[in-house]
Amino acid sequence: MRRRHINQESEETLIDMTPMLDIVFIMLIFFIVTTSFVKESGISINRPAAASAVQADKGNIMVAIKPDGAIWIDRRVVDIRAVRANIEKLRAENPESAVVIQSDSDARTGVLVRVMDQIRMAGVDNISIAADQVP
Repeated sequence: MRRRHINQESEETLIDMTPMLDIVFIMLIFFIVTTSFVKESGISINRPAAASAVQADKGNIMVAIKPDGAIWIDRRVVDIRAVRANIEKLRAENPESAVVIQSDSDARTGVLVRVMDQIRMAGVDNISIAADQVP
């Protein structure tokens, strides 16, 4: 009886995928590291327009004031008495960050001033008010 020896290597030619997976993994890490995330306050605000408005590129703590006086920090409603504590907590996480207040154009100025006062009492001197650029 005659047996045929079949060469197993010639029938199953495999391509080593390890180098390709390494490249894909490195690309994934590159895209994660280089992606910039925009942090928003969590609500839609109708910002007033200003001719002197400039784009702020640093990561910031966002505070939003709605027309009805509701204050939003970190995607949740906050009472005026809790603004200082929330800013202190967020500032402890990122000490270099500035605070940007997104006040609706129909919001009361008194609420804006009280929020700014609470932020200053939290130890933040770099406070900006968001505005859209005039076209």
